[in-house]
Amino acid sequence: MKQSGRVVIITGAAGGIGRALGNAFAEDGDTVVAVDLPGRGILEFARGLGHRHLGLEFDVSREKDIVELCGRIEAQFARVGVLINNAAIGPIMAATIDNSVDVFRHTLAVNLIGPFAMAREAARRMQPGAVVVNVASLAGVLGNPRRNAYAASKAGLISITKSLACELAPRGIRVTAVAPGYVRTPMVDRLERAGEMNLAAVRRRVPIGRMARPDEIARVVRFLASPQTGYVNGSVLTVDGGWMSFNQPGDAHPPVGEIPAAELSRPAEQRGARLVLVTGGANDIGAAVARRFAANGDTVVIADRDGVAAAELAGSLGGEHMAKSVDVAVESEVVGLFEEVRGRFGRLDVLVNGACVADTFGPGNQQITAQLERVLDVNLTGAFTCAREAIKMMRPGGVILNVGSIDAFLPSAPRHAYEASQAGIEILTRCMAAELGPGGIRTATIALGSTRPSSVAGSAKVGDIAAKVIRRRIPGRMGEPEDVAAAAFFLASPDASYISGSTLCVNGGCTSFGNTGFATDLDQEHPVVDAKWLSFMP
Repeated sequence: MKQSGRVVIITGAAGGIGRALGNAFAEDGDTVVAVDLPGRGILEFARGLGHRHLGLEFDVSREKDIVELCGRIEAQFARVGVLINNAAIGPIMAATIDNSVDVFRHTLAVNLIGPFAMAREAARRMQPGAVVVNVASLAGVLGNPRRNAYAASKAGLISITKSLACELAPRGIRVTAVAPGYVRTPMVDRLERAGEMNLAAVRRRVPIGRMARPDEIARVVRFLASPQTGYVNGSVLTVDGGWMSFNQPGDAHPPVGEIPAAELSRPAEQRGARLVLVTGGANDIGAAVARRFAANGDTVVIADRDGVAAAELAGSLGGEHMAKSVDVAVESEVVGLFEEVRGRFGRLDVLVNGACVADTFGPGNQQITAQLERVLDVNLTGAFTCAREAIKMMRPGGVILNVGSIDAFLPSAPRHAYEASQAGIEILTRCMAAELGPGGIRTATIALGSTRPSSVAGSAKVGDIAAKVIRRRIPGRMGEPEDVAAAAFFLASPDASYISGSTLCVNGGCTSFGNTGFATDLDQEHPVVDAKWLSFMP
């Protein structure tokens, strides 16, 4: 049977997020296998998607049903391209002493054991390029009273996402997860009617002032399942409107008198080219980011210390793109840059803080403070200064993206200044999300893993740079500048409208690998890393 696109299994497809997922993948030309419990209307939903789609009734808590389901799908479609583990039991909302062990076990069976078994059976029918996306929850990251079983199951699902990502990477299968905050679904509506949830209080707690729509979660899942995220593996992306970024008493957003319109339906998208400023935009990752936005028809300002390279790139892109020689560590130069942009364009829609330098690789007792200060001035203070000036020019809908590193989470001696700067970048993103959310400005961090620099890729191929030692720590493949560009473009898009303060790890699974030894067996002798390559490591 000839199919258009991939075969996509969606569990829990009759619910609010599940239906949005089915619609999103069907619109892309994929064949959707929508599955849910009997009596949930899943057969009717699948028929509504079109003739090539399939609806099946099954119980994710029963292993026998899972094996039979995947066997039937294999017989009809031969292989599986994407599995989305979306089925779940919502929180019981009962005190610990009122929860029975049977209820606790059943929650784990549906929310954790079932998704694991689904991934196991689907993986047996997957080929390289296939993807598993688990729909977890913010409850699996942050503690909440009276949600023991639900929270434990979602935390376990996040952990399984990472361990499966490492295990399946050698087969070319990626595993990722989303952790939604509050989403306006029928389940949430029922909880509000039952008096178990105060949605007005929820909106006050979210910096952007509303709950998510199901389609906003679906669009993030669709991105994680796309070929554009080939270097995103084991990552868990929070989609919470900035909830995790707010950490003080009181409300994150002023009270909202009625249900926000954007909570009920997707706003009309603004037409026309955006104005995008990329610092460190002349070479490698920055240049890839600039090219990606320019290819979309956006106008790009390329700011870099290397003014010649910036001008050459701007000229090659055509259009009204602008190049400027700027040292982001010098406040007066940053202020001058933004004044010039304001005078020429009048606004700024997207800022990508990509300027970065690495510190020396010497022991801490041999490093002088001037070296540390330079790294912090460029990587952290420079990013702050650019963000400060950008905010003055942004309207609601503006986006600030900070390009960071997995070194914020996995520090390695002796890169003291660099790692401190990256930790600072990650929390700076969160602080700005909490502050700017009520004004309609979003922020996000892209945490890079080891990425192959285009300027030395040829040298790596002939052995001048020993990339193999780096590759051994990556469960998947080595990253490319275009992987970062794709992440930046998505995070700045309307499809990421409920992402703020979040960190997207683009590292092939490095942050998911916790074993001793190597994540990838290259069957090669362990080489010595060339210092030139180390300058491009995160």
